[in-house]
Amino acid sequence: MHPPLEITRVSQSRVACDGAADIPGGAALGHPRVWLQIDEHGYVDCGYCDRRFVLIGGPADGKDQAQLPDISEGASL
Repeated sequence: MHPPLEITRVSQSRVACDGAADIPGGAALGHPRVWLQIDEHGYVDCGYCDRRFVLIGGPADGKDQAQLPDISEGASL
């Protein structure tokens, strides 16, 4: 287990990630856009770039993210 590379707090449980949202030059430097669904754990990790999306007010919000296991969409604990 390692801490996520980047944590993004979001207000909706369905999010898109292309790995380049904050990179000048955009999607050409990222990865294919994927849609991720945050489940009952309150977070999901992108399988391409390891960005973690944490649902604001969800069970993982405010927790030490380094202590939570990686959860890619479709994975189970």
